[in-house]
Amino acid sequence: MKEYTRAQLALRNGQDRPEIWCAYQGDIYDVSRSRLWRNGQHYEHWAGQDLTPELKDAPHNANVFDKFEIVGRLKA
Repeated sequence: MKEYTRAQLALRNGQDRPEIWCAYQGDIYDVSRSRLWRNGQHYEHWAGQDLTPELKDAPHNANVFDKFEIVGRLKA
């Protein structure tokens, strides 16, 4: 699986490129198809970043990522 740096992930924010990606626990998910991530924002969360620390405050659990394709891994 291809690895991406945080800088490469940041470009997939729905603004700089058409892809809308976010990372969770090292996996990078393509959330472009989700109407909830339109324009790269989902409530107070922004695409193009690692959302692992933010999930604890979300009204849902990690299963929300099950419906999205993993497109890569976040480089440590």
